[in-house]
Amino acid sequence: MPNQPISGNDLARFSGPQTFMRLPEVQSPEGLDVVFMGIPMDIGTSWRSGTRFGPKQIRQESAMIRPYNVQTGAAPFDSLQMADMGDVAINTFSLVESLKIIESAYDGLHDYPVVPATLGGDHSLTLPILRSIAKKHGPVALVHIDAHADVNDEMFGERETHGTVFRRAYEEGLLVPDLVYQIGLRGTGYTAEDFSEAAGWGFNMITAPEIWHKSLTPLGQEISQAIGDHPCYLTYDIDSLDPAYAPGTGTPEIGGLTTPQAMELIRALRGLNIVGFDMVEVSPMYDTSGNTALTAANLMFEILSILPGVAYR
Repeated sequence: MPNQPISGNDLARFSGPQTFMRLPEVQSPEGLDVVFMGIPMDIGTSWRSGTRFGPKQIRQESAMIRPYNVQTGAAPFDSLQMADMGDVAINTFSLVESLKIIESAYDGLHDYPVVPATLGGDHSLTLPILRSIAKKHGPVALVHIDAHADVNDEMFGERETHGTVFRRAYEEGLLVPDLVYQIGLRGTGYTAEDFSEAAGWGFNMITAPEIWHKSLTPLGQEISQAIGDHPCYLTYDIDSLDPAYAPGTGTPEIGGLTTPQAMELIRALRGLNIVGFDMVEVSPMYDTSGNTALTAANLMFEILSILPGVAYR
């Protein structure tokens, strides 16, 4: 029987292990289908810091989630073996060194048929994960849900930050450009051409106003059909949501997705060959209610529910 989250009827949700959904904590990915890893880092941020506390609070709020997705019928914990490997031991004084540490940590998963599920942490962490993923799977398709395209060339002269991730990934050949979908983009820019260059690379960029007041089920189905069975990485920046729903983030932008839209989009991506995913930019001190981290944990559960091999009842 695969590992099950501790039931709230067996042990009160406010007690027990501080792992994702109170799953077992392990030292090795051996025997697992999905491994949760935290990256408590915020040294790549450009505005408000605090995402170093994101993994801890996402895990804390995840204790509320029950194991069955009764809305969709998904039974992820009956289908896949999951456990939490804790946090990557980054160097909190060096972003450059931390990115190397992250890449090495994810390289250590290559000998196992495991999907890494990452709790962040600022978005710069996605670059070393993609570097590692590409060593195993080659260039991947990407579903990137975010307020920001993160395709800057430099920030304060630095080429590796949370705002340059996908330019570096494109330059390094980690992505299949025509299979990159960036959803929810909005806000102000530095130039009138902030998005046009990446569109020229082949990136599919869907701005928030294009999807205001719409169901995102058709968009998700269209993306899933276009990507097909190509290995796909899913990166979810919590600031894709409107700050009315997720104020606990470092770079909020008004006019974002609603939580129902986020759930519709993820559910419509069922069928993708997801080889890894992350949830980033949760900064707990800007939302003392805990709702942002609770939302992040629930969206991670929604992604678990669409992973390859998950049974639906």
